[in-house]
Amino acid sequence: MHLSPKLALLATGLWMAASVLAQDIEAGKAKAQVCAACHGADGNAVAPIYPNLAGQTWRYLYVQLKDFKEGRRSNEFMTPMAAALSREDMINIANYFAAQPVKANPFEPDEAKVKLGKAKADETLCSMCHQGGFSGQNEIPRVAGQQYDYVITQLRNFKARTRTNDAGNMTSVAQTLSETDMENLAHYITSLR
Repeated sequence: MHLSPKLALLATGLWMAASVLAQDIEAGKAKAQVCAACHGADGNAVAPIYPNLAGQTWRYLYVQLKDFKEGRRSNEFMTPMAAALSREDMINIANYFAAQPVKANPFEPDEAKVKLGKAKADETLCSMCHQGGFSGQNEIPRVAGQQYDYVITQLRNFKARTRTNDAGNMTSVAQTLSETDMENLAHYITSLR
């Protein structure tokens, strides 16, 4: 079989890109070993207070690491962890976790709260940013199946304006949510498998 020069160049470029991505993922895996204590070796959190990183978009993960490093987001553990990372480290770690499969969340949601949470999500138009199925996009996180405790904490932080690295979108939405709304939303989001 003979490939045209253009097709051969395209095939070579695709092969090289796949090879570079594989190297980045391996470099990210090595660098992410320190993350395993909280986020799990494969990005599926070891405790419900920590977020699952598996299956997030690489861009979202990169931006969050950058925000921790540059002080736009603060956490007693993540801020010092991110401080030592180079741009390349952050990209590699983000690509590694983005490539990991999401595991089912063991949290057992309350079906009545799931129903109320879905109604609130529809009313608040959550899927406009988080996409259908809450799968996320670009710099908007995948929240489907996220840890219940983590979701509650982040919604509270947005409402209290202690987390503001979102250009104001979630801060604005959170102002409209009651504590009950947040609990219902967290049950719904966590139920999305």
